Amino acid sequence: MNLIDWVGSLAAILTTVSFVPQAWHTFRSRDVSGISLSMYSLFTLGVALWLVYGILLMAWPIIIANSITTSLALMILVMKLRYR
Repeated sequence: MNLIDWVGSLAAILTTVSFVPQAWHTFRSRDVSGISLSMYSLFTLGVALWLVYGILLMAWPIIIANSITTSLALMILVMKLRYR
């Protein structure tokens, strides 16, 4: 792996791992009152587009990180719609 791959991988790991505690808290508490539906909708769409971008580039750090984050974000978005 070259330096660019290392930087991309580290960035992907850190941003994905930083999202997990909030997702875990939301799943456990089912409290979505503090989550903006419009913000989370845009966030989920943005992360999904990063995933598509990664696929188009065949950039595995982007693909893996955004697959995980898109999945978690979609689950939280569904909870926001279900428990509002």
